[in-house]
Amino acid sequence: MSVEQQKPIPLVYEQVKLDCGYRIDLLVEGSVVVEIKSVDALAPIHEAQVITYLKLSGCKLALLINFNVSVLKDGIHRFVNGSL
Repeated sequence: MSVEQQKPIPLVYEQVKLDCGYRIDLLVEGSVVVEIKSVDALAPIHEAQVITYLKLSGCKLALLINFNVSVLKDGIHRFVNGSL
């Protein structure tokens, strides 16, 4: 599988273009965004970040993984472009 780390996403806003507006933690096979966290609890800002990455990258699927949980499956959240 091809995995890109810290994949830059360009951002264009009101005639201003940034070559690296954001960085995706992992991009798997060019189609799955993986955002990695290690926090006590995921906040709405973390979900918003993943949704933004999905929209800007054009990918359809994302995983938000929080490693600071006792059971890893409780820390995995799946997002689909256009809906949660």
